Amino acid sequence: MLGTALAPVLGLLEPTFLSRSQFAWTITIHIIFASLSVGLAPFIVYFTWKDVRTGSQRYARLREFWVTVFAIGFVMGTATGIPMSFQFGTNFPIFSEVTGELIGGPLAFEAKMAFFLEAVFLGILLFGRERVSDRTYVLSSVLVAVGAWLSAFWIIVVNAWMQTPQGYELVDDGSGLEVATMTDPVAAMLTPRLPWMYAHMQLSAVIAVALLIAGVAAYFIWHNRDSTVWRTALMIAIVVLIVTAPLQALQGDAYARHVEDTQPAKFAAMEAHYETQTGADLHIIAFPNSLDGLTDPRAENLWTISIPELASVLTGGDAETEVTGLNEFEDTPPVAVVFWSFRVMVGLGVWFITLSLWAGYRAYRGQLTESNRLLAAFMLSTPLGFIAMISGWYTTEVGRQPWIVQDVLTVDDGVSETLSTSEALLSFVAFFVVFTALFLIFVYVFWRIMGRERERIESVSETDSRDAGTATDADTARRDDEAAPEGTHE
Repeated sequence: MLGTALAPVLGLLEPTFLSRSQFAWTITIHIIFASLSVGLAPFIVYFTWKDVRTGSQRYARLREFWVTVFAIGFVMGTATGIPMSFQFGTNFPIFSEVTGELIGGPLAFEAKMAFFLEAVFLGILLFGRERVSDRTYVLSSVLVAVGAWLSAFWIIVVNAWMQTPQGYELVDDGSGLEVATMTDPVAAMLTPRLPWMYAHMQLSAVIAVALLIAGVAAYFIWHNRDSTVWRTALMIAIVVLIVTAPLQALQGDAYARHVEDTQPAKFAAMEAHYETQTGADLHIIAFPNSLDGLTDPRAENLWTISIPELASVLTGGDAETEVTGLNEFEDTPPVAVVFWSFRVMVGLGVWFITLSLWAGYRAYRGQLTESNRLLAAFMLSTPLGFIAMISGWYTTEVGRQPWIVQDVLTVDDGVSETLSTSEALLSFVAFFVVFTALFLIFVYVFWRIMGRERERIESVSETDSRDAGTATDADTARRDDEAAPEGTHE
């Protein structure tokens, strides 16, 4: 009986599924650290510039705190990023052989151009505040940000080509394997998907980090309402969210139309449309009427809040636009994963807009830090930006299945032909344990950094209480939350 119950699970234990699961887990962990670097970069530039320009200890504290977090994330991103590339050789050698000429260049640029630029100038940010001039220090923060965003660009170049490949032709390599040979380098790099994906990814990273900063700030304010350092951080994060959260929704809507044009099967899976029709409804919220609906979310077995005909309107501009259903395609992605991950992403996006407007209203009324509910909402929302981003990547990557390169190479054909189930299982377990451990180490170190900052805030608060009513030169020099004299660096 137990064997019968476990049969469906055991049936999944084959090299292709295990290789896909391994890569999915490693990229899930890695993208957290990669997006942390991308999202933190503009904040660090701003904090550094304000620190140098004003000499305020508020910005010096914020710069110091978040540069430390950036550095830890950078180390973890490197530790998780390098082993990821090994999988191209161990688990997906056919993919590497077929696409190597197309993806090798961007990956090399990412390592040699962006990674080293980021690494070199991060050292100056960490250890050079008292050793280099103000201009050099600010320039270093800018170059770290450029390195982080360039790194993301080259990775997105590769993924965008896998979604909408062009600038190549398939040539028999003499062994019967058709290999992608580059015919137009510019077309291969500037694919139709690139601008949409890059903009969406960069915005999502900034939103995720803005929520992280807001959550951390809310935590410190919860314990000390008088911390002007973290009140400043919270206000900056809110301003960024007010701008980026609605902008992401608008960009995402346009991005979805592009997906419908270039990958109609993915779009149909995102909306659980099986039949081709005009006047197709857009499901804003959808829940299954039965357990079967979780794994096969067809429109007829979902309880939905839908806007009639809006899917057609968004696709082509009017209700008569035909929306292609999944039944039109021979190869389709796993609908449930794409459908539900897309809704997690969109639902969280709506919450981010709501939260930012709520916080903006409270700030306008001068009551930003007086609401325990708002502070609690920010603390609970701390990881949600990263969860939304991961859900978006699941939509993107699973929605391309069964193709590893759209209409060129399937996942089944890209996996190693000699990889056994036992080898794939051992590799999966090893990667899962190591990457999970790295993530937990990061969480532990981050919590220690927060604990040290809280002790610093409490020590300042205790000193303020002892010295209340007595203004001294030492007290003035000691205050962390007040402006310090202008910097002495030239």
